[in-house]
Amino acid sequence: MNKFKNYETIALEYAEPGVLVVTLNRPHRLNALSLGMMDDLLDLWNGLREDLVTRVIILRGAGEKGFCGGVDIKEIFPDEMLNAPSLYHWQTRLGELEYLMRKIPQPIICLVHGAATGAGFSFALASDIRIITPDARFSAYYVNVGLGGADMGSSYFLPRLIGAGRAYDMLLTGRFMLAEEAMQLGLASHCVEKSQLFEKGLEMARMITEKDPLAIRLTKEAINQNLDSSSMERVLTVENRNQSLMFMHNLSQGKYFIGK
Repeated sequence: MNKFKNYETIALEYAEPGVLVVTLNRPHRLNALSLGMMDDLLDLWNGLREDLVTRVIILRGAGEKGFCGGVDIKEIFPDEMLNAPSLYHWQTRLGELEYLMRKIPQPIICLVHGAATGAGFSFALASDIRIITPDARFSAYYVNVGLGGADMGSSYFLPRLIGAGRAYDMLLTGRFMLAEEAMQLGLASHCVEKSQLFEKGLEMARMITEKDPLAIRLTKEAINQNLDSSSMERVLTVENRNQSLMFMHNLSQGKYFIGK
């Protein structure tokens, strides 16, 4: 097993070999993103980019109230930092969190109970799979606190997940999307009771870890690349490269027939 740092704001544990559970661990603040949590997550995501032991990430929030209530504004932007250079620096780092979530090779299964607002909403969007509870609620809350409605990758991910029309609705109004709507729009894959949330996430993680590690890595990479593809030709080029690589990989492992 890999050796991780003892982070102050996130808790790490392997539920099973290859399945790393990352828990946002500030329940007293609804797991709001602080400077410490930003540092911890950036360090973790960067470290996972070259990690061949960890196969799948399960991302969740501690406590009963919710997944993540957004950015802890007073903590992450103290008065002494209210100047353009400092704000731009920290805003850039906020965006790096979602970028790195897409760059790491491990699929991220996000378990959402209760509120996922602001930063929590963006964390859910940047994950690969979302599993929710009936009390889950999402909001691009940025516009409700005097900021632009597009922040932390929301204007990139949301239109690709639920379509541009619905994304305009969410980002311009800052309204809450409840669990039923999230399921109807395909934002979430499954909705289960909170008592079953972790087990459902682990079930999906097991399905992924049963597959060839290289196949999973290439699949996530292909999806990320082709989200921005402007042509079918580019999509096929990536897919053809990946499948040829997998075929040769299987041959090197003595697997002469697909699936054998």
